[in-house]
This record gives sequence, structure tokens and C-alpha cells, in this order.
Amino acid sequence: MQTIEQELVATTRCSRRRVSPGFLYILPSLLFVVVFFLIPLAMVVWMSLHDWPLLGEPTFSGVDNYASLLADSTFWDSLWFTTKYTILVTPAIFICAYILAQLVNSKMRWVGLFRTIYFLPVIIGLGTSSLLWVWLFNDQVGLFNFILSHLGMIKEPVLTTPSTSLAGVIVMVVWKTVGFTMVLLLVGMQAIPTELYEAAKIDGATWWPIQFFITLPLLRRTIALALIISVVGSFLAFDQFFIMTGGGPNNSTITVVYWIYRASFTYFKLGYGSALSLLLMVILTAISVLQLLVLREPENH
Repeated sequence: MQTIEQELVATTRCSRRRVSPGFLYILPSLLFVVVFFLIPLAMVVWMSLHDWPLLGEPTFSGVDNYASLLADSTFWDSLWFTTKYTILVTPAIFICAYILAQLVNSKMRWVGLFRTIYFLPVIIGLGTSSLLWVWLFNDQVGLFNFILSHLGMIKEPVLTTPSTSLAGVIVMVVWKTVGFTMVLLLVGMQAIPTELYEAAKIDGATWWPIQFFITLPLLRRTIALALIISVVGSFLAFDQFFIMTGGGPNNSTITVVYWIYRASFTYFKLGYGSALSLLLMVILTAISVLQLLVLREPENH
């Protein structure tokens, strides 16, 4: 009996020794998550339950902020606009990135230079990119505005009408972010065994069947990652609309984050802005989970 107890004690001590180093390894990441995510999240939840002015004492209001949110037409308009923007910009980024990844996934001469050129806009800050394209779309000295107007494609400056403003922002975002998605897809393509392509070509498969039956299925995880990053980034869009359109014309390009910014720092309703932020987090979580479920690897039976 004593021997069994001694063995159990020894086993427990060994388990503790194994667990302790592992816990120490994850401790920095755990502290980072607690300090920079869980504690701020708890503070946002607490603020959303209060009437929290920029100056002065907050007062408890319960779920009044959430009730106001449901009746806020500006919020629902901004959510619809953000959804429309995401639906338009995400396929544009992915299609352009896929084409570029196919072009640079070869052994042709200078391919490394082209990869660098396509990726260069990624390292430019979003604010800087937005200011650059504001100048390119300027109705007095803007190159693109001059070309489009002389070709008869636009009658008014790009950033002065709702439809062309949205199109201008989408063009800028695709130019800015397509290089990052290209690199993700390129890494996934280079991980596909070349023997699969060689066997398909021997069987007489052309380019399109190879893409649909080999490349795209084997890029499922990479595509899921790229789409989640693109969708989440699109729903969090703020800088490009704040700089390029200012939410105009006539408040037609206000995104959800832009409305949160206005509610919090223009109208000084920090509690209401916190409630909006929490709802946006729930929406993004649901969308990300849905994408993972749709794009997950099929189970092998």
C-alpha cells in the first residue's frame, strides 16, 4: 500500500514538472491576451451599460444603449454600406491576387522583381495610400480623374458621387492589399506537389480543369485564411473612407467603424459607441465562424 502511494506521489511530481515548463512557455502570450484583449473587452462591456460622456461622471443605464442601437437608422445604413463594400472588395482582391500569384509562380526571368513590385504597396501605410489616391483623384491636378473625364467615363470628379466614390476607394484598397493576398496564395501554390500537375498534363488536362480540380481544392485552407483576413479588414474599414470621402457625399460612405468613431468622439457618447463596438465584434465572430465552416477540409470517411 505504501509503495502504491509513493508511486502516485512520484507520478504527480513528474506531472507537475512537465506542466510547469509548458505553462511558463505560454505565460507571455497569456498575459498579452489578458492585458490587451480580455481586460479591455470587459471595460467595453461595462461602458456599454452606462451613459458615459467624455467629461463628467458616467451613469448606469442598463441596456438602454442597445435599445437605442436597434432604432438607430444611421447604424443600419452604415452596416448595409459596409456589407456592400465587403461583398465588392473581397472578390476583387482575391481574383486579382490569384491571377498575380499564378503569374509569379513560375521560373521565368525577373520573377523575383515582379513579386517585389506587386508587394510594394503593402508596406505603405493605409493612411498614406489614401492620401496618395486622393491626389490621383483630385479634380484639379489628379491624373486618374483627368484621364477618366477625357475618356467620357465620368462626368463629375470621382470622389464627389456615391457610386464613383465607392469605386475609387475599392480601387485603392485592391491596389494596396492585393500583394499580401498574392503572397499567401503563392505560398500555398508552391506547397502543392508538382507531380500532380505533371500527371494531369499527361492525362490531357488543360489549364481550367487543373485550377478547379487540383489548385483550388488544395488551396482551401489558404483561401479560408485569405478570405477571413479580407472580410474582417473590410468590415473594420475606416481610414480610407475617413481620408478619401469623409463619409460623403451626403453620408453615403459611412462604415460601421466610422459611425462608431462619430458616436464616440464627435457626439461624445462613449457608452453608445461601446455598444456598437460589441455588436460589430459579434457580427465579425459569426462571419468568421461561418467562413471556417464553409471552407473547412472535408472529412475523410
